[in-house]
Amino acid sequence: MIITLKFIGGLIFLVFGAELLVRGASRLATFLGISPLIIGLTVVAFGTSSPELAVSLLSSLKGASDIALGNVVGSNIFNILFILGISAIIRPLFISVQLIRLDVPLMILVSVLLFLFGLNGIISQLEGGILFLGLIGYIIFLFLESKREQLLKRDSLTGESNDPQKRSIIQWLKNFGFVIIGLVLLMLGSQFLINSAVYIAQNLGISELVIGLTIVAAGTSLPEVATSVMASIKGEQDIAVGNIVGSNIFNILAVLGLSGLVSSEGIQVSSAALRFDIPVMLAISVACLPIFFTDGKISRWEGLLFFGYYLAYVIYLLLLSTHHDAAPLYSAIFQLFIIPITVVTLLVLMLQAIKRKKPEPDKN
Repeated sequence: MIITLKFIGGLIFLVFGAELLVRGASRLATFLGISPLIIGLTVVAFGTSSPELAVSLLSSLKGASDIALGNVVGSNIFNILFILGISAIIRPLFISVQLIRLDVPLMILVSVLLFLFGLNGIISQLEGGILFLGLIGYIIFLFLESKREQLLKRDSLTGESNDPQKRSIIQWLKNFGFVIIGLVLLMLGSQFLINSAVYIAQNLGISELVIGLTIVAAGTSLPEVATSVMASIKGEQDIAVGNIVGSNIFNILAVLGLSGLVSSEGIQVSSAALRFDIPVMLAISVACLPIFFTDGKISRWEGLLFFGYYLAYVIYLLLLSTHHDAAPLYSAIFQLFIIPITVVTLLVLMLQAIKRKKPEPDKN
């Protein structure tokens, strides 16, 4: 009973901590005149991914590498299939050109990098350092992009209300306070969640990897759920999609990067994760590009496709964790039929979109 309460309490602390952190950080960014897309890709994305960072860092320090890795891989899968799926079902999501040209390809690149680093069964401290350096480079690029946008706005408009000089000291201190309280709640919540998750896994005979891929991943992604769904409802589509793409980039570069750095033994990558879970994460990251490319939006039927895939993925994990006889057949059908059919469908849609965008030849 106490373990259950600690687990629920950990999730509550994570959600409220992330909410305060995102609220304070996004308001501070707004005060500085940063665009919604940049806010979604950085402040909101990094803030909502802070539970993953706290949980994976603590797991890595405690030697629970499967939870650290499963949390990141599972969260990235959950973010795209579940959260983007639900958000698009609520309202079709129109995609920014920058996301299609830069951020989604970067998400695919870092996913490939994670797969390559994990091939030898471990993400070493050096590889963790390389991932973290990639994050620093990404942040610098977005900062420069934000400064460029501010200069363009300054040239076209004067007297903007976002001038930081027009904000009172109380407003600044209040939002800094939200950030600090949010961080404290995140650390407490991650401590409760990890201890209870490991205990549950050991007593139910479920592997730490499966616990990390499902319960912990979904739990630490609750801030992303709330943020993207509310942003979709309010029509803030740049924040809704930017939050997910930015979170996935942050999860690999920062969460796994720092977790690999702080662990003297690195992060162990199980053969099960290499065979199925990391390839699934990579596949759905690649699938985003043609879906985003078709008319520059995620339609409702594409959202339903994402959501359906997440349900299929969870069913597979449950069959696998309970050693059900149907698990091998289910896996074979999924890999040999469903995934190839989906890939072909997405390629056809992308080719059709490219054909529509080509200018018609001049008949004169």
